Amino acid sequence: MPAKSKAQQKAAGAALSAKRGDTKVGDLQGASREMYDSMSEAQLEDFAETKRKGKPEHVDDD
Repeated sequence: MPAKSKAQQKAAGAALSAKRGDTKVGDLQGASREMYDSMSEAQLEDFAETKRKGKPEHVDDD
């Protein structure tokens, strides 16, 4: 499932970095922390590898 916004893609990238041990889990906050806790590394890869071109910065959760 690809990310729907640039913000979602960035949060997934941060969570993926923590999953791989490249950054500290304690540095995560907000959406990236929730993604870290609830998603597998494969799921995070799908979100993080989404191209940003043409994506809105944020998407409403409605």
